[in-house]
Amino acid sequence: MDFDLKEEQKMIRDMTRDFARDVIRPRSEEIDRTGHYPYDIMDKMAELGMMGIPFPEDYGGSGGDWVGMHLCIEEISWGDMTLGALLDVTTSIVAQELYAFGTEEQKTTWLVPIVKGKQIGAFGLTEPNAGSDAASIQTRAALEGNEWVLNGTKQFITNIGLDNASIILAAAVTERRAKVKNVISAFIVPKTAPGFRLGKRYDKIGWHGSATHEVIFDDCRIPKENLLGDPKRGFAQHLEVLQTGRISIAAIAVGMAQACLDESVRYARERIQFGQPIFNFQAVQFKLADMAVSIELARNQYLKAAWLKDQGRNHTFEATAAKLYASEMAEKVASDAVQIHGGYGYMSEYLVSRIYKGAKVLQIVEGTSEVQRMIIGRLFQHSLK
Repeated sequence: MDFDLKEEQKMIRDMTRDFARDVIRPRSEEIDRTGHYPYDIMDKMAELGMMGIPFPEDYGGSGGDWVGMHLCIEEISWGDMTLGALLDVTTSIVAQELYAFGTEEQKTTWLVPIVKGKQIGAFGLTEPNAGSDAASIQTRAALEGNEWVLNGTKQFITNIGLDNASIILAAAVTERRAKVKNVISAFIVPKTAPGFRLGKRYDKIGWHGSATHEVIFDDCRIPKENLLGDPKRGFAQHLEVLQTGRISIAAIAVGMAQACLDESVRYARERIQFGQPIFNFQAVQFKLADMAVSIELARNQYLKAAWLKDQGRNHTFEATAAKLYASEMAEKVASDAVQIHGGYGYMSEYLVSRIYKGAKVLQIVEGTSEVQRMIIGRLFQHSLK
């Protein structure tokens, strides 16, 4: 078993690490405090090809792989978690679904600008009455002539409120059935479509630099050609790309936790109490050691899941385990980092306080920890049959 990264993967990691340190980290406090999205930083990320790492050059990508993509997401999240989330949604989910299930015309029109970072995308599944029970969505779509007409509401939608967001990939019921599951299809819905309306921006306890909005479809009309993939497998398509999104959430969690560890080591060496650096105290060293071990385990797990994806092998368990473990690990590491910082750790200007506030959501987005455990439990159930 070879744990060495390829040269290209090392280059991606090192380039992104330098970018996160020099460009993103100096702005992270401002981003969180103001809630203003750093479009200039995203433009620089696009210039470096970060949105298109795993996609072929024919579509504007760099022909890399998902291991490289997730190394990039980890390092970007070390700099600022909301920019890591941008890559998760727009690359790991939206661009991947367009690439995997779109027609050539759809790829040319919608995928290429996203891969090049000229535009970003949003993912529309969650609704007011359909969270963990995603299959119970109420948004509906009806074919009228050469147009699909959508009606319904999506909530907690990342990216869509930003100026350079172009589309939302929305799931909608196209056929209601009495005794079996409804037919759910996926649609490419441009923000410019008639009947598309951006609802309220949610006020979150963290992730202030990530725009999260409600989306309303009120007789929203899109061309017939904007149906994405198999009309009877829209929900399955969404779930398939969410599996990659879970690897991305794990990478975000590792980046955030690594930032906490780095800050805690630095602080422990500088903070003098009882006549010596608190790093010298065993209680602090034990916390740092546990943090480092947990981070490395989570990193190895998300890399394994990404590697299996690159090999075209089944990785449902690995991706689910990575998301579950890393998201819960990040909250624990952030809590320990605040504890090491003491009173300073509770102050907003300290990085560990912002990560502490932001870590909790990782256990909720793209499938709660409870849902991840359900998935793993069902894998065991099926393996016994």
